[in-house]
Amino acid sequence: MKDMTSAEPLHQQVYAAMVERIRSGHWREGEQVPSEQTLVEEFGTSRGPVRQALARLRAEGLLIGGRGAPPRVQKVVPSQPFDTYISFTEWAESLGRDLTQVTIEVARRGAGAVIAEKLEVPEGSFVIEVVRVRSLDGEPVMVERGAYPYDVGRHLLTADLDENSIYRILREQDICPVRARNVIDAVAADAQQGEWLRVEAGSPLLRVRRQSFDGRGRPVDFAENFYLPSHATFAVENTRAQTPGLSRVTIDAPSSDRASSHASH
Repeated sequence: MKDMTSAEPLHQQVYAAMVERIRSGHWREGEQVPSEQTLVEEFGTSRGPVRQALARLRAEGLLIGGRGAPPRVQKVVPSQPFDTYISFTEWAESLGRDLTQVTIEVARRGAGAVIAEKLEVPEGSFVIEVVRVRSLDGEPVMVERGAYPYDVGRHLLTADLDENSIYRILREQDICPVRARNVIDAVAADAQQGEWLRVEAGSPLLRVRRQSFDGRGRPVDFAENFYLPSHATFAVENTRAQTPGLSRVTIDAPSSDRASSHASH
């Protein structure tokens, strides 16, 4: 049983313990979870934190059932949080997943209009683009395509990107992304993405377009990452005290400035 003595809220501790049971296979797919009363006794808490944890697991799709039906474990699809800044590598490691990647391309090329705007550099100036296919436990889950201002990306030209986290490489150079803006939409896999992700062309993908910034507000990268929805979802947790102002997002034409590139994200 998880020790409920940390400073974290009780419902968060109970949730984390339940997630670990699902991830580890202690609670197997299709299995009915213990009753609320059993969980209350086991965790040594009241019903409130247990119910909050169960509700969050239902919301994230890790449990199914409700309205009188006992909750059961659903197929585990890892969920990457967007409420805190965390890299894909750090997220995978936090889940205890075996992360690997294959680098398809590292190239210096002139920035097209969209990339120049996102990275706040002159159009045509040199940027570094990286394409990788990233896998969890041996299964490809994401095609990553990132563009970096040259003074940032030059540190990646000689690095082994199959074995290293890009953000860790950048942090070693005192380049530290601290804030990101993400736009998520659904797209169809093209033939190349389908080959890399082992799915048919036209299969649905979740595309996350991310701009990252350092502590002084300068762009660090602009990435287009394409995820298999069967292998990764996204979670955003909001609180009323942190409600941001609303903004309207204009979606630009996909990869319009990258027509000359040999690989796509």
